[in-house]
Amino acid sequence: MGSPGLINRNNGKRLGITEPISLGGPTEDDVIKTRELEKYLRDAGLYESQEEAVSREEVLGRLDQIVKIWVKTISRAKGLNEQLVHEANAKIFTFGSYRLGVHGPGTDIDTLCVGPRHATREEDFFGELHRMLMEMPEVTDMHPVPDAHVPVMRFKFLGVSIDLLYAKLSLWVIPEDLDISQDSILQNADEQTVRSLNGCRVTDQILRLVPNIQNFRTTLRCMRFWAKRRGVYSNVSGFLGGINWALLVARICQLYPNALPNMLVSRFFRVYTQWRWPNPVMLCSIEEGSLGLQVWDPRRNPKDRYHLMPIITPAYPCMNSSYNVSLSTLRIMSEEFQRGSEICEAMEASKADWDTLFEPYAFFEAYKNYLQIEITAENVDDLRKWKGWVESRLRQLTLKIERHTYQMLQCHPHPGDFSDKSRPFHCCYFMGLQRKQGVPVNEGEQFDIRLTVEEFKHNVNVYASWKPGMEIHVCHVKRRNIPNFVFPGGIRPSRPSKVTWKSKSSELKVSGHAQDNSCEGKAVSNGVDEGRKRKQVDDNVDNLRRAKCLAVEPPSVGGHAQQNSCEGKEVSSGVDDGRNRKQVDDNVETNPRSAKHLSAEPPSAGEVHEGSPVSTVSSCSMKGENMDTHSQADGFARCNPPNLAPSAVADTSSKEAESLAIEKIMSGPYVAHQSFPEELDELEDDFEYRNQVKDSRGNMKGSPIESSTANAAEAMPVPSSNGAGSSGGLYSNGSLEELEPTELAAPLLNVAPAPVVQQKPLIRFNFTSLAKATGKS
Repeated sequence: MGSPGLINRNNGKRLGITEPISLGGPTEDDVIKTRELEKYLRDAGLYESQEEAVSREEVLGRLDQIVKIWVKTISRAKGLNEQLVHEANAKIFTFGSYRLGVHGPGTDIDTLCVGPRHATREEDFFGELHRMLMEMPEVTDMHPVPDAHVPVMRFKFLGVSIDLLYAKLSLWVIPEDLDISQDSILQNADEQTVRSLNGCRVTDQILRLVPNIQNFRTTLRCMRFWAKRRGVYSNVSGFLGGINWALLVARICQLYPNALPNMLVSRFFRVYTQWRWPNPVMLCSIEEGSLGLQVWDPRRNPKDRYHLMPIITPAYPCMNSSYNVSLSTLRIMSEEFQRGSEICEAMEASKADWDTLFEPYAFFEAYKNYLQIEITAENVDDLRKWKGWVESRLRQLTLKIERHTYQMLQCHPHPGDFSDKSRPFHCCYFMGLQRKQGVPVNEGEQFDIRLTVEEFKHNVNVYASWKPGMEIHVCHVKRRNIPNFVFPGGIRPSRPSKVTWKSKSSELKVSGHAQDNSCEGKAVSNGVDEGRKRKQVDDNVDNLRRAKCLAVEPPSVGGHAQQNSCEGKEVSSGVDDGRNRKQVDDNVETNPRSAKHLSAEPPSAGEVHEGSPVSTVSSCSMKGENMDTHSQADGFARCNPPNLAPSAVADTSSKEAESLAIEKIMSGPYVAHQSFPEELDELEDDFEYRNQVKDSRGNMKGSPIESSTANAAEAMPVPSSNGAGSSGGLYSNGSLEELEPTELAAPLLNVAPAPVVQQKPLIRFNFTSLAKATGKS
């Protein structure tokens, strides 16, 4: 367990771009709970054994020897004199989770080979070095990917998974003591080299910018585990990956330099629950540099203004590491931050434990409607390539569905994939679907996303390396019809499966009824109506698209809301029943400086009624009392002093001061220049997409592009509201056409979509049953 080290490690110098929020050291309770946390993480199997650690060191040593032999071999083959051959050198660096010291058993090692100017990437690295490795019996599962955005060679060496990148420097000789953190190392480097070096440079810079490395590692290990359990760990799915979580945790360590991991975890959730995105998270100031490389700056670069959750890398050239985040994934992560903050406060009151915080998110119980994306191939190698390509495109399906329905239909992508063991070369992905919470439902209105899905399939099927047998099918599936192979052991769990945080908070709600008007931060014990949380989150995300400078007002509590369950029973284990996401959306949207009162409209959810060929979704209503939030000068809700004990008042004052400090550190030169009129479709900007997509207007022999008519049988139906149209800029003349130029621009929410010629329904939901059931016709 680490000890406070701000003064010892940094000689009293401040780390970060602002002053710390608190220099307070740990209490005795922090020490005890940090030990409990470390034991919990060890019992969860997050630490590798000593034998595995030694094995990894041996593999890295062998790999370093191999690249040194390789560079001398190619130097001699290129006719260099004996002195240059003798001096020729290459060096292996590590980065990622292994370099940060937070890797677990069986995880791969991210490595970088740095070579001299005469060792080329295409001919020498993916040629000669690849051949040398393939001849070694220790090397297995070799998969070179030379045309990736960051070219990589993946293989196993003595059973240890290795991801090997290559950086060609402008040096004739690579010194053994090379320092790649110097910006001069990028002089005359090609784009692939700059991107390959970035991982090592960022990782090393993070370790330099945290006040206590051991506390940082324990906290990061905890947050990575939490993110995976809650389903928000995946950069490719639009959530956050390893480097993103490392940067977020490092910033918390800077703001609380003398805190132990127990407090750092709690403050992580508290800070990022109140964070006003798109204010960027930065560990240091952004340096322009002298090499002319583009750095993240929304004042100069229009594309940077569309980033919703900027998390900036600290090494030159500074870039946004979280550009994949979408409105939906930001909303989901905001909800999870809110949940984590409430549980940590409950833990301080001994009303929750680490098990509660790390409770797995029950994705397949959270929604009533899902999209199932199924892919198949002819063999293992084809499936691996096809799978990688489809995964890189799934985020575009989320963006397109939300944009074409004017953000009224929300998507929740599952970050993992599933395979049916009874079917060879098969893989499935899932997305949860729900209508935006709090939006009035008009009878007969539908979401028609047939063309959106067909457009997505078209873009996937123009894969440059497509082979016969590579197929993709998209269908709608209801919760009760989710295939069993997605569940552990192939057994569908009963509902409710176990006591969850939601059920615990419901119990606290009853016991704490007399304290309903207490502080906003005590939502755990006060029994806050989660239906209002979901409302607030949705509204916040909406304002995020329209505001240039956003302010977030944390929710306040008061009163109990009543709910009518859609299915008459409570959903278990982290189920999103439509009540929790509301508050987060409002938080992202609401400007505390202008909004005096918030009124949360109760959400509704959809129930699918299967039919042929169109499935329908009926909604259920949830009633909730209006939430009244009184604005404060600093933009945050004030607690109700008469209901608080003296110690609680002191705690409230501390939290208010902390909120003011958080507000202060978010003021910077970048936010005023940001604008979010609508989410940008990044297909045209995706480097990998440009490299691998064929000309869709040319001849594509064997390409399995399916027309919407041919695939009508496989599809699915999906909910609509407020006249939201389908693919406004698409033609529907029976064939798939390219997007019109205007479609690439952001559509206005108050503009009616262009009429679409009706086809046989593929994906459509409606909400006609609610009016009939409630007598509101």
